Amino acid sequence: MTGCGGGANADGSGGKAVLRFSWWGNPDRAERTERAVELFEKRHPGVEVQTSFAGYETYKQKLATQAAGGDAPDVMQLDYRQINQYATAGVLLDLGARDAVRTGGIDKGLLATGAVDGTQYAVPLGRGTQAVVYDTGAWRASGVELPRADWTWEEWGAAMAELSAADIPAGGEGGAGGTRVGGLDPGQSEDAFEMWLRGQGKALYTRDGKLGFTEDDLTRWWAWCDGLRKRGAVSEARQTTQLDGSVENTPLGRQQAVSDINWDAPASGYEAILGGPGSTALAPMPTGEDGTPGQYFKPSMFAGVSAATAHPEEAAALIDFIVNDPDAVEILGAGRGLPVNDRLRERLEPELTGFDRVIAAHHRSLEDRLKPPPPAPPKGDNALQTTFQRDYDQVSFGRKTPREAAAEFITEAKAELRP
Repeated sequence: MTGCGGGANADGSGGKAVLRFSWWGNPDRAERTERAVELFEKRHPGVEVQTSFAGYETYKQKLATQAAGGDAPDVMQLDYRQINQYATAGVLLDLGARDAVRTGGIDKGLLATGAVDGTQYAVPLGRGTQAVVYDTGAWRASGVELPRADWTWEEWGAAMAELSAADIPAGGEGGAGGTRVGGLDPGQSEDAFEMWLRGQGKALYTRDGKLGFTEDDLTRWWAWCDGLRKRGAVSEARQTTQLDGSVENTPLGRQQAVSDINWDAPASGYEAILGGPGSTALAPMPTGEDGTPGQYFKPSMFAGVSAATAHPEEAAALIDFIVNDPDAVEILGAGRGLPVNDRLRERLEPELTGFDRVIAAHHRSLEDRLKPPPPAPPKGDNALQTTFQRDYDQVSFGRKTPREAAAEFITEAKAELRP
């Protein structure tokens, strides 16, 4: 991920406006994006787009460094947990003031997650949702009942224990002689905790950016996850410390687990690992005990424009092209989640193939069942994701009790979220 600063974009470009466009993702997403960018350049001969991508964790760290140095890419892919942080720091351009970005075809609830204090700083690039991702061959071989649409967290935990007890042989590097656990330990995931909270009618954050849960809530979550791990139902602590945002380094990607909890778009990466088409399936996330869903549709990712770009209109036009051009949407498919333009999504779905069809079917099964997405988290949340995992590591390695770790996290979170 390299490139020159925004103010030097025209140097050596033969008079063209040069845009740097950066994103995270896998090689499949990169190949689709490059084809879409080539089409954009063909239709906008006065613009050259320099592209770069990396894995999520590497991308996130690099973008933070660029933004702090005033060298953010002209167009950047963003997670919704980054928007408040970069918007309030003056990194992002107000896209609501740019007519070049048409947002009328996007669901208002999805669009609102890219706004901070009424200003539209980012536009959704795709609609995604969470899922229990599983190895179809391994799950069926276990004899354990397949996931139901209305299963609860307790039922999910019981299924993980049954899968672990089924002695499914582990595969991949280091798998010889071992067996698979049911799934990834969700205790380290702020996303999983949020879904569990929402299933109880609670929230990760309040509308005014404060914590929406208590020390008791987090203690209960971590104690439950700790119990699952100690029973051997979910991955060991040493496996969760290997997570880097790629599917390859998850227990499922290493074929040390039968399932994972992940977002639907990146789950496509499991197919190549697990055996190709049909090897990977998506199931709904568990609900609260009373059936309340914690899962939600959210923008799988956003696009934002650097406030320091020398070419705001061209940058806005690139985002509009990715979101609203029928040919671009067809090329990109579900590589960033299903299209956010409602009309184009309906038009594209019958033409989807491969894992894109799996994602579309997952979305259809959830239509009209999920609650609206939460607003973009406060700016401190981006750092708190790392804190959350680090504090749970203390639990999973036996260095702190769930209560001690929860108390420490609450203290750190309140300090991070202080205005």
